[in-house]
Amino acid sequence: MATQSREPTVEEEQQGGLLGQIEVHSIDWIPDPERHGKTWQQAMLWFLGNFQYFTIPIGFVGPALGLSLGWSILAGTLGICFGTLFMAFHATQGPVFGLPQMIQTRAQLGYRGVVVALFAVLFTYMAFNVADQVLLASGLHGAFGWSAGWVAAITAVLAAALAIFGYDWVHRVFRFLLVISLPCYAIITVAILVGHAGGTTPHHPGGFLFAAFMAQFSVAAAYNITYAPYVSDYSRYMPRNTSPRGIIAAVFFGASGSAIWLIALGAWLATRLGVTDGLVGLQLVGDKVAAPLGSITAFLSATALLATMGMNGYGAMLTVLTGIDSFKKIRTSRALRAVTVVVLAVIWYAIGASISTSGSSTAVNAVLNSLTLMLYLLVPWTALNLVDFFFVRRGHYAITDIFRPDGVYGAWGWRGLTAYAVGFAAEIPFMVLPPIAGFSYTGWFPNHVTNGVDYSWLVGLVVSGLVYLVLSRSLDLTAEQAAIEASERQLRAIDIAAEEAGAGEAAADPPADAI
Repeated sequence: MATQSREPTVEEEQQGGLLGQIEVHSIDWIPDPERHGKTWQQAMLWFLGNFQYFTIPIGFVGPALGLSLGWSILAGTLGICFGTLFMAFHATQGPVFGLPQMIQTRAQLGYRGVVVALFAVLFTYMAFNVADQVLLASGLHGAFGWSAGWVAAITAVLAAALAIFGYDWVHRVFRFLLVISLPCYAIITVAILVGHAGGTTPHHPGGFLFAAFMAQFSVAAAYNITYAPYVSDYSRYMPRNTSPRGIIAAVFFGASGSAIWLIALGAWLATRLGVTDGLVGLQLVGDKVAAPLGSITAFLSATALLATMGMNGYGAMLTVLTGIDSFKKIRTSRALRAVTVVVLAVIWYAIGASISTSGSSTAVNAVLNSLTLMLYLLVPWTALNLVDFFFVRRGHYAITDIFRPDGVYGAWGWRGLTAYAVGFAAEIPFMVLPPIAGFSYTGWFPNHVTNGVDYSWLVGLVVSGLVYLVLSRSLDLTAEQAAIEASERQLRAIDIAAEEAGAGEAAADPPADAI
């Protein structure tokens, strides 16, 4: 797949106007001269990614099942830390590959076999955006009286626009929103801690229930594990010499810090104010502290959720293009990216509009339940992907072969596909699937051994990773070395072409056998 013209310089963006700022690349490789960004920017991006009011209802789960405030916060904290750990390790892959997260998976599942994981990932993106749209429409209507229909339509348009403008604009918007919203949340949190935010301790404050604790833990872990398919999408422009430890730490503390904060806030709102709507609860407690602080914070939180919809739309676009390219070679372009985003936006808007009458609480419950399904589907993938990167190939890949069905990774990666299938199958007897579309399921182990506690995703994580590690012992990594060396030569040619292009015309396409 030929690489496209390089990213415009600031001067070219000014000359080209607003449309000139639309990102050029999509699933193609990012040449070294176009790599940019600082590690601390990753922390800000992922902090805001969870710093919106959809995170708040995650903290409602424990109290709804009888868990006390303290135990709910502890379970949520441990779950977030566990889930974020896997998510953060994916961040090191962006600078190494210079590719979006899911197209890298061709190295494990094969050029065409990657579609198995793509279905799960696309479901995750679209499920979140449908729920986010419903939440924004009903939440802003409840908080400010705005028309739910108009809010849904406008948010779909704005989220799509952010996804179309792409990588740099997502980073810019997220940093800006974090800077202006952080003080508001800080004031509300301090007021809660010193007892100036209202609220009363309930007559039955709950206690410790192991099943409820594990439910809160699992939902929190799933919340950030579902970010795993995103991570390299937003680190692939980082320079190759980016410190692995630095970027892992930045993503971990960014994504976990905001999530722990707002899950704890959600648990407090549920147990002390009886809140069932995250946005309305945020407005209520903020205005108790100092009106109109609550309204301002609610609006900023809604805006952050809108920006996250743009992030989801961007990832969904990359996923769709990867899937198409796996069966019919495509040439990336701004127009193709834009058309794909618009089609996806129409789909999530139509689905969201069709269920908007159900209300935000139903949407939240639906997505919280869907998080369980997402966890089942994504855990086997994240396990085998990380095992391959850190323990099997140790970060050494033939990048150009990722774009060839006859390359060293093949069309169907039987090792990865087998590990994924075995890992998912191993989860089934341990599953406790909540009602989704009228269907529910409880496996043999929770029925007879684990007292209703769902350990399936932990089983899938271990089994998928171990199976892949064992099957990979037959890999001839020495034979792959020749492909890696050939790939590096081709990539250097692309780098030279990009450097020679300078601030002038776009770089010429590399040879046909390059990416």
